[in-house]
Amino acid sequence: MNRTVYPGSPFPLGATWDGKGVNFALYAENATDVDLCLFNSTEDKTESERIRIVEVSHHVWHIYLPDLKPGQLYGYRVYGPYEPENGHRFNPNKLLIDPYAKSIAGNIQWHDALFGYEVGNPEEDLSFSDVDSAAYIPKSVVIDHNFNWEGDTPLRIPYHKTIIYETHVKGFTQTSTEIP
Repeated sequence: MNRTVYPGSPFPLGATWDGKGVNFALYAENATDVDLCLFNSTEDKTESERIRIVEVSHHVWHIYLPDLKPGQLYGYRVYGPYEPENGHRFNPNKLLIDPYAKSIAGNIQWHDALFGYEVGNPEEDLSFSDVDSAAYIPKSVVIDHNFNWEGDTPLRIPYHKTIIYETHVKGFTQTSTEIP
């Protein structure tokens, strides 16, 4: 597909829909190349489109795609050195969830392809796996960050009269039948 692309902006990080298109920004300091991968469904075994991101500002790779809308599934393939001894494990065969994603879709399906190394290889985690992981990993989702508050307004309670209640969401909600 011949898609129109623009340089985009390095801020904000993640995928940001502005009503006309989506800006993608990913911090990857030691990357040598980054591909944005677009998917049509969570069941796709491979991307429907792969777009090389060429704009980099202060280690942030960015691109703007007009006409993309909320609901678009995506991930990244990041290229760079594979030097486990130096802490670098770049492997473009592995689809990465956007660390700044505001939503993800799909489930992890445990498979050897999810590992950056060859499971069972005598070199263990120093080996390199060239198996594509896209079929087994959830996808990031572009969202509409606008929310209709329906007339709700901030309470404006002074800080000295505010009570902050912290809880662990899973522990607090896991027995509720109203939450899936």
